[in-house]
Amino acid sequence: MHLYNRGMSWVIWITGLPGSGKSTVASSVQEKAAGAVMLRMDEMRKIVTPTPDYSDSERDHVYRALVYTAKTLYGLGHSVIIDATGNKKEWRGLARELIPDFYEVYLMCPIGICVEREQTRIDTHSAPEKIYDKGRAGWPVPGINVPYEEPERPELLIDTEKESPEKAAEKIIMMVQSQKVKDEI
Repeated sequence: MHLYNRGMSWVIWITGLPGSGKSTVASSVQEKAAGAVMLRMDEMRKIVTPTPDYSDSERDHVYRALVYTAKTLYGLGHSVIIDATGNKKEWRGLARELIPDFYEVYLMCPIGICVEREQTRIDTHSAPEKIYDKGRAGWPVPGINVPYEEPERPELLIDTEKESPEKAAEKIIMMVQSQKVKDEI
């Protein structure tokens, strides 16, 4: 199942705790969405703030830059997949406010499973390693010592403890396709 960008761009923000499966699911969605651009927060942060401190003010700055980049790419006709925790509703809300074809996908996963996944992560996509260990040591980590504000009305909620990344990607693609069909009617 492939989602082709036929001149109808969209932005999908895949949110959830670290270790919930965002990067894996986002990569699977990108494989199915011809031409979609991937924005990974961990990669963007290293450019916007080369020596990140993960403070609230830095997070606000970097997430606003992420939303602006997604909005700009969308405006140029690109579909965008955002792979970012986005622990505050206000950042995801800003994207929703600025981008007409915006979809929020919440990857729900118990923190214990997220911790296990992070402990055994091989491909970090520039993400900090052993993030939950760092959180227990005082480093600001969503779900440990920084609040993660769950989406109130995501377009799609996926339980990644029960759903495979491939199945999650299929659900995301089907959601966008069905929404685009509704928009055409």
